[in-house]
Amino acid sequence: MRSWIPEGRNFAYLNWKQVEALDKERTLLVLPTAAIEQHGHHLPLATDTLINNLLLGRSLEKLRADAPVYALPPICYGKSNEHIGFPGTLSVSAATFMAVIRDLGASLAASGFKKLVLYNTHGGNTSLVDVMARDLRAEFGLRVFFLSGAGGAKFEGLGAQEAKYGFHAGELETSWLLASVPELVDTEAYTVNYIADIERPELLLPENGPATFAWLTRDIAESGVMGDPRPASAEKGERWIAAATEKVVAALEAMLAYENHHKL
Repeated sequence: MRSWIPEGRNFAYLNWKQVEALDKERTLLVLPTAAIEQHGHHLPLATDTLINNLLLGRSLEKLRADAPVYALPPICYGKSNEHIGFPGTLSVSAATFMAVIRDLGASLAASGFKKLVLYNTHGGNTSLVDVMARDLRAEFGLRVFFLSGAGGAKFEGLGAQEAKYGFHAGELETSWLLASVPELVDTEAYTVNYIADIERPELLLPENGPATFAWLTRDIAESGVMGDPRPASAEKGERWIAAATEKVVAALEAMLAYENHHKL
């Protein structure tokens, strides 16, 4: 898998004596969670994992040199059953995904670490990661943080329809890959599908509403795409990578500074 993680911040490149010497109270470990799943006709199965690695790696490069932050090897396989039926999708159950996170949390706690970031770039994992952040806090006393892909960045030039319903393999993801691994993007194979239209609001929403409906990708898009990749470009990708990494860096710095007993 292509990696942008700086070698000096790759936890798996340390030996156990180097790990033993780390300040366990201050060190912040980042566990990436992503997916291997279909991304339409034009993007690779590894899209979510590549984006995770790219944004996290670029962000770690921008951190101050003395910041004790390390990236753990990613959990590449996620809960991707919304994409089952498309060849190449590799999904694990919710129980398996949460069990892996729980066991990794147990291992880190046994090594004496206190701070863990769950950094997620696959929508199908989001609710499970949120649950596990609380569970790891309760079971092991870890101070656990949840950080989502772009860290809440706003993307200048991304249209309202795409910003709201460009869920999968649309302009944003395609632009990020055009800027980083253009050889993996088939620009002749773009397709367009949306799960909803902002111009025709409905009571039942696919996500983020008081009343929602459960969906599978095959209900919506024969090609597997939910969005419009056609306006994507490498220039937009670089600009939007910069916007995302600025937010991720700020979040990591805040997590480093966070004390175990925050009180109002």
